[in-house]
Amino acid sequence: MNPITAKMSDFVSKSNDWTLQIAKLEQEKDLWQEMIANQRSPNTRRAYSIDMRDFFNFHGVELNQTTVQQFLNLSRSQAVQLVLKFRRYLVTERNLKPASVARKVNAIKALAKYAYDVGCCQWKLDVEALQAGRVEKYRDTTGVSVTDIQKILSYPDRDTLIGKRDYAMLQLLWGNGLRRAEVVSLDCTDVELGDRSLWVMGKGKDDKERVRLNSVTIMALREWMIPRVKYPSSTDALFISLDNVNRGKRLTAQSLYNLVSRTAEVVGIEKKMSPHRVRHSAITTVLNLNGGNIRKAQDFSRHADPKTLIIYDDNLNKAQGDMSDLLGDLIDD
Repeated sequence: MNPITAKMSDFVSKSNDWTLQIAKLEQEKDLWQEMIANQRSPNTRRAYSIDMRDFFNFHGVELNQTTVQQFLNLSRSQAVQLVLKFRRYLVTERNLKPASVARKVNAIKALAKYAYDVGCCQWKLDVEALQAGRVEKYRDTTGVSVTDIQKILSYPDRDTLIGKRDYAMLQLLWGNGLRRAEVVSLDCTDVELGDRSLWVMGKGKDDKERVRLNSVTIMALREWMIPRVKYPSSTDALFISLDNVNRGKRLTAQSLYNLVSRTAEVVGIEKKMSPHRVRHSAITTVLNLNGGNIRKAQDFSRHADPKTLIIYDDNLNKAQGDMSDLLGDLIDD
């Protein structure tokens, strides 16, 4: 065999091997697992897994690689009909809240979008029919009164180390409308008290964003950080566990949830409280203070606008800070 023929034969052989490898990869591709793994938040990954199983089980099949591919091989019209049928079931038979229904539908839409993006599906579920019944931001939120928030914030014993920590976390939930995951993911290096700000990894963000702090929250953080920086710990986490089992480790989101829930129960608040409800209460209060100005509430809460890419500039930071100051002034220190 001459050299040219040998090279061509080798090339064809390698090409065939490559084709076989690609075919094998396509067979092994588990799209729904890949889509879930690509979600940044552990809570979203867990919720989407449940939602996907609910959808496929509703239609009488197990969630697996084969059934997912069968769904994606349908026409878009057929897929939309299946999702609409699933949504009607969630609303009429399971009586789920609009937010829960929207999340479950979004899990299916996320699967279709991911499959489309990686070239394994010919359509996305971005149709108007699946937009109906969306949850209106802010207007449908339910919170508690400022008086109830005052009761919660007054409960921690700020003469103790635990009380200083708990009070600082509660102030971040209320005074800055931070999400539970945002609070527990903070590091000491994220806080810049001299600049009246901290840096938060917001929901769905790739980079940390600056959040301005009000005077009450600054004082609360200072009271906690003085002993915190001296406390033995293997992590830079701002908020750490102080119990005997997990002492010095980063505080978990569940621990923060338990703090809010138990505190509200102890001080006599009838409504079931969570960090999310404290945040909603803050957003609702901002709306009331500003005559229902949605834009200012968005500036304060850093909620993503589905229609507009908001660029965080000095004016926006000032608006967020002003709203934070208003909330801080409502609470007696």
